[in-house]
Amino acid sequence: MRILYHHRTQAEDGQAVHIRALIAAFRALGHEVREVALVARSAASRPGGAAARPAYAWVARAPRFARELAEYGYGRVARGRIVRAAREFAPDFVYERYAFGNTAGVRAAERLGLPLVLEINAPLVLELARTRGLSFPGLARRVEGQVFRSATLVCAVTGVLRDMLVELGVAPERILVTPNGVELERFAYATDARARARVALGLGAERAGEPVFGFVGFYRDWHRLDLVLEALSAPALAAAQLVLVGEGPVRAELERRARELGLGARVVFTGPRPHGEVPALLPAFDVALVPAINSYASPLKLFEYMAAGLAVIAPDQPNLREVLEHERDALLVPSGELAPLGAALARLAGDAELRARLGAAARAKVTALDLTWQGNARRVLAAVAALPPRGGAR
Repeated sequence: MRILYHHRTQAEDGQAVHIRALIAAFRALGHEVREVALVARSAASRPGGAAARPAYAWVARAPRFARELAEYGYGRVARGRIVRAAREFAPDFVYERYAFGNTAGVRAAERLGLPLVLEINAPLVLELARTRGLSFPGLARRVEGQVFRSATLVCAVTGVLRDMLVELGVAPERILVTPNGVELERFAYATDARARARVALGLGAERAGEPVFGFVGFYRDWHRLDLVLEALSAPALAAAQLVLVGEGPVRAELERRARELGLGARVVFTGPRPHGEVPALLPAFDVALVPAINSYASPLKLFEYMAAGLAVIAPDQPNLREVLEHERDALLVPSGELAPLGAALARLAGDAELRARLGAAARAKVTALDLTWQGNARRVLAAVAALPPRGGAR
């Protein structure tokens, strides 16, 4: 098939990883992909995760009302770009990663008479209303609902999000669940992988026998890494280390709290690392952490932890139970509660056999459920192939 892939993503983060990986997966399966985007993602990430084109930086700095209007305005510009690219490329369908206020894919697909597959990673009106706020909430709800209901197929990253979309008026039969994934071959390790990973993260040989808890990502307050620090100060975890790979707005607060708790060198802030290095770094961990996540997300880090064969501690909530089973391939604990988190950390710190069993089961589940980017590509292609014929372009 020929696939026209449209997105509006600028940041070099998990969104960009998802975009590049899915494009690569479609191509690896023998299909042609043409990318139409604000910032192209099919090439490798820029060194150091550099920011996207400076020409668009003003949007993030603009007043909220102006930013929203610019986001709506993008749809009018991008619609023409998609139509022109489609007439040159002759795709079988348009695939679009949903962005707030973006009507480009829906309008272009209608004009072209093509199916639109809309990938939705979050109900952005709800999410943005809780975070940055919205200047025109009524308009935002109307536009988002129209886009969701107009797509031919909708890809939701979790069953929880699927159910939310049904409540917003999307027909259940038009929704396909496609969680985040991995390239499993990047998580095959040599016998010296742990030693190499420890060196790369700056972990000293003098603490080589001590358990290492690890987290990878952009840390914000809602990730509840503060709870992990509190738990690490307990006597039962006096020998454990915590490695935080990434960056985020709460780093200074976490560093301050680590000093107050007397954790010293037991907490290592490595700074951000290019995503391409992450698979090689994960063997340094004994236990991988998802301390908190929102109720509808499909955390990319979780699938990478599982592919690396790591024991995982994560919140006990429906979106994660779609993938994880308590005591079989992870330890699930009540979200936001210190005592159960501390107990799970202490249990895994002292039980290497349990860590190995959970990690092996987690990796096996990635294979069994095909939680890979190519698996997602296959699911999308099969759903498109099953669609009834549509009329031609207008």
